[in-house]
Amino acid sequence: MNKKNGKDPTTLFVGVDLGTSKTAVVTDNGMKETILSVVGWPKDIVARKFLKREILIGEDVMKNRLSLKISKPLEEGTVKDNPEDRKAAKELLNHSLQLAKSGKKYDKVFAIVGAPSQTDHINKTKLMEICRELTDSIMLVSEPFAVAYGIDSMNHSIIIDMGAGTIDLCRMHATLPEEGDEISLPRAGDHIDRILKELVEKDYKGASIPLTIARKWKEEHGFVGKATNKVIVDVPLEGKETSIDITEQVRAACESVMTDLIFALKGLISSYDSEFQSELKKNIILAGRLSQLDGAVEYIRKGLQDMGPVEIRKVEDIMFAGAEGACRLAKEMPEEYWTSME
Repeated sequence: MNKKNGKDPTTLFVGVDLGTSKTAVVTDNGMKETILSVVGWPKDIVARKFLKREILIGEDVMKNRLSLKISKPLEEGTVKDNPEDRKAAKELLNHSLQLAKSGKKYDKVFAIVGAPSQTDHINKTKLMEICRELTDSIMLVSEPFAVAYGIDSMNHSIIIDMGAGTIDLCRMHATLPEEGDEISLPRAGDHIDRILKELVEKDYKGASIPLTIARKWKEEHGFVGKATNKVIVDVPLEGKETSIDITEQVRAACESVMTDLIFALKGLISSYDSEFQSELKKNIILAGRLSQLDGAVEYIRKGLQDMGPVEIRKVEDIMFAGAEGACRLAKEMPEEYWTSME
């Protein structure tokens, strides 16, 4: 790296998986952290006096949400285009980088940020503008590419990053992704939450389900295919706590994202070089929190059964796989790349 006063400057390499629901951060000094991707400001002077803070981030927002104006700055994997949400995105990234520094001073901070596949030029520009103010040099890569890099699955593989805002697919063939290698699907975890809320409220008159509760049900009980157990939950109906069976509603909501996913997978496989399609089909990898839906691997395998044998597996670390890959790429990036981007 560049010299300062005759000595190598202290440099921090950071990998960030910028998610609609959660943001994961990994550094080369061993720090690993996740933050809820939500930012809040006190609603009024009373809230400000009570909270004794001008801004809250992550779990603190959810604990004090009734006193706050809240921003979820990322929607379907992109920064919302208004001043408040852009400010929130900057605060979220700055908070992530401060965690990465762990109170230490660094001469330079080089970061790679994972963004959804096929993020358009406008959204990349917005992200770059925000990040450049916070780091010495910044690079954006697709989230599934970062996962592939981190787990050494760079050739004849398909990475599926199943997140809250988007489901991103990337076909790897030992190069940077080319046109036709990446697909981003807008129906993902947040879509499941909305559908589950609507189905339960439709089938149980008088039920009013916050999205936070629907998300909790999905995370605790989400499944596709055959149910192993009934999903029984308690909800207030006409002011009385009542146990209801939402097994079929959970199944329908979770399976609502699978048709598009299987269709996209078939397209990536069938358009690949025919000589290597069999290898590609044996190396399909699921990442992201939504990949933890019970039955997901078998459901996708059945959806692809008309294409012959396939092998599907999940990454070992669903929370940090993307950020780990981004950090590793940052560390292994040749010096001249960082220098030129500065």
